[in-house]
Amino acid sequence: MRKDDPCIGVCQWDGRTGWCLGCGRTVPEIRAWRKMTPYRKAALARELPRRVRQVAVAQVEAEPGRTPSRS
Repeated sequence: MRKDDPCIGVCQWDGRTGWCLGCGRTVPEIRAWRKMTPYRKAALARELPRRVRQVAVAQVEAEPGRTPSRS
């Protein structure tokens, strides 16, 4: 893992979104990371925390026996 790489070594994917559960990127984004411009990396890096939170919330809400929240 490189300093500018958002990978945290989890590398498991959400089947619904295709996002990595650790860093929030898709496989194509991971493959393209090294060739991305600094601008594109920064734009994607700003998006990743939201993705990771969204997947985490969806997983919790999908737990058996859990009643859906009314948001």
